[in-house]
Amino acid sequence: MRTALNFLALAAGLALAAPAGAQDLLIHGGPIYTGEAKVEALAIKDGKVAFAGPLAQARAAAPGARDVDLKGAAAYPGFVDAHAHLSGIGFREMTLSLEGTPSIEALVERLKAWTAANPGSDAIVGRGWIETHWPEKRFPTRADLDRAVPDRPVVLTRADGHALVANSAMLTLAGVRRDTAAPAGGQILKDAAGEPTGMLIDNAMGLVRAKTPPPSPEAEAEAVKRGAQVYAARGWTGLHDMSVGTREVAIQQALAARGELPIRIDNYMSQADAEAVLRDGPSQDASGLVRVRGVKLFMDGALGSRGAALLAPYADAEGTGLIVTPRETIDAILAKARKSGAQIAVHAIGDRGNRVILDAYQQAFADDPAALKAARWRVEHAQILAPEDLPRFAQMGVVASMQPSHAIGDLYFAPARLGPERLKGAYAWESLLKSGAVVAGGSDAPVEKGDPLVEFYAAAYRHDLKGFAGSDWHLDEAVTRAQALDMLTRGTAYAGFRENDLGRLAPGRPADVSVFSVDLMTAPFADIAQAHAVMTIVGGKVVYDAAKP
Repeated sequence: MRTALNFLALAAGLALAAPAGAQDLLIHGGPIYTGEAKVEALAIKDGKVAFAGPLAQARAAAPGARDVDLKGAAAYPGFVDAHAHLSGIGFREMTLSLEGTPSIEALVERLKAWTAANPGSDAIVGRGWIETHWPEKRFPTRADLDRAVPDRPVVLTRADGHALVANSAMLTLAGVRRDTAAPAGGQILKDAAGEPTGMLIDNAMGLVRAKTPPPSPEAEAEAVKRGAQVYAARGWTGLHDMSVGTREVAIQQALAARGELPIRIDNYMSQADAEAVLRDGPSQDASGLVRVRGVKLFMDGALGSRGAALLAPYADAEGTGLIVTPRETIDAILAKARKSGAQIAVHAIGDRGNRVILDAYQQAFADDPAALKAARWRVEHAQILAPEDLPRFAQMGVVASMQPSHAIGDLYFAPARLGPERLKGAYAWESLLKSGAVVAGGSDAPVEKGDPLVEFYAAAYRHDLKGFAGSDWHLDEAVTRAQALDMLTRGTAYAGFRENDLGRLAPGRPADVSVFSVDLMTAPFADIAQAHAVMTIVGGKVVYDAAKP
């Protein structure tokens, strides 16, 4: 049996290796935060931190190093996104993006424009719409899409990835009719006459996606490459890639072998591609940049599409959400993971979804609770927690992998969905930290933009990007700037069993550095919302430099 700790000992040498192209660097000219102190300069030699402290001593520690003058920008331990979808980030750059669409009418016009610019008969696929701000105050329907594209299949996925709308051509192709039964863990929304509206929730989305051609290997390879480049340019030095397929891992490994992968990736495989890691446990490639850590599973749906599983009905609609994976299926996978040392990460948003998975974790280690703490199993999102369940994260050693930007997007509709009492346990970062839990910060891109500055801003300020927060939004759950930095550095390192390598800038550790245009620890929050990445360094290699085209 290979446990997670044994794996780390086996791989330690590889993880510390400097990537090809690493340079000796002398960084100074702006505030440098090591995770423990603020220093004047940082010396990097052979891909690792050689010294952090006064400039004169840093120069002596890396003679002949490339001089990097920050010119007032600020450097930090490498920011790592604890929850994102790498190929989805890339595909967002390659397909119809509906981010920021302000209304159904605007969605129709964007769809018309995309169709005109991309003629043919292939299905049109897009993603990124959110209806909560729209003046129409409803989901889009197939009738809306038919106005733009009546004779070509169209599938437009909501930003959260837990709902989609299809036009009539797509529904016909998929055989979705008034008498079509929704699969377990899914919903087919219907109008007053009993006809499908085109909206499919959670597991019902599979009815349409089964008829949508998968991307070609070439397109998937391009998406992975673009996603990694986008992330390096935003200042991320790594990400935890969720719901990953074996083909994507192979693409990542090929990029790393060619020296073309700019960031570190920890993969959590989809349930369909989990056999190898459940059997053999974690692994990593020769570069140390690509690791397979464990498995990503789904407990419930999303709050925006009312698929999050709640203990009591929604405050603004009937129903309590969806359990999308049967408990017996979850339990069988957990038993395999415990034997192999594979790390488990389970999507749970509603208070019922969170309780069910916490109960499952507790049962899986009923004979040895201390072993559960060592396993560092994770709950992805942990958005809405019943008061009695919140302390269980710290007590059981379960990592809360949370995305601060969800709170500043959801503040417009979550109060109506949940009601005032349940809001007390919603997006409860400060309460979790105070209880002793580890909170790992991420973005869930492409659900959200995937910007480390937005995640820091949201965690420490808890207002939207225009500075708004409702009076009922529990601003006491905002964290300090130091805590926000820890969530995106130390917290993510711990969540991925990398705390001995990443999360701090200290001599002997890999030189992963994120540089931003403002000092996150002192700048007004409005300035943070407008800031940008200046440089990204992974293992001493400059993988992004805003000063270069």
